[in-house]
Amino acid sequence: MTSDSRLRALGKTDREERVSWRQLLREDIQTIYDKDPAARSLLEVLTCYPGLHASWLHRVAHGLWKRKHLTLARMISHIGRFITGIEIHPGATIGRRFFIDHGSGVVIGETAEVGDDVLMYQGSVLGGTSSERTKRHPSIGNSVVIGAHAIVLGNIYVGDGSKVGSGSVVIESVPAGSTVIGVPGRVVRINGRRLDGRPRDVLDHGRLPDPVVETLRCLVDRVELLEGQVRELTRSTPVNWNEQVPLDCTWVKDGKENLT
Repeated sequence: MTSDSRLRALGKTDREERVSWRQLLREDIQTIYDKDPAARSLLEVLTCYPGLHASWLHRVAHGLWKRKHLTLARMISHIGRFITGIEIHPGATIGRRFFIDHGSGVVIGETAEVGDDVLMYQGSVLGGTSSERTKRHPSIGNSVVIGAHAIVLGNIYVGDGSKVGSGSVVIESVPAGSTVIGVPGRVVRINGRRLDGRPRDVLDHGRLPDPVVETLRCLVDRVELLEGQVRELTRSTPVNWNEQVPLDCTWVKDGKENLT
């Protein structure tokens, strides 16, 4: 390849990268319009959304991290934390159309991996559970919603389309399409059936089914079913259910306990 052809190829690559960056910026801005009804103008989005600022600063820091400029990457990440209140380690891998709403208190660890179209709310954490230099932070699939102050810990996977309820602590992997709530986090699924009252809006992470209430409801239904079966047996058998049955307890004799 001649020097001219190399220069033309390099120039083409640079133009493609510039187009790619412009496309990413447009996607980030459009994502805010799509996921936050409070967004009203471009100026407001560019100046008043710390989640957007943190995402853009992370892209710069992550690029430096991959090029082994580790200290400079950490400095940019630290500046981003000071400005936005959001801490994203430059080693974390973040997908496209990532949005942090409100933002304050969000922490994403070094080995965390976040897919495309992920939405995180304030106070949520993707934390590690090991002091070893291995994969110790969670991997988040595509189109996942992580509610306010939810914590996902360890080298686990949260499947595509899952929703983590506000205040939940997830310590085990979650299959795709699940709704997780509680401490520790539990997948809301009763006898494999879809629960009524599951939120229809992808942003409605505050209205989630209560697994304890649903379990008690199932137990009540089961008790009513068993009582109905007992009534049927009472009507269909010749046994006199009103007859007093004498009790003969081996440890009770003449009204006194026999302790020998």
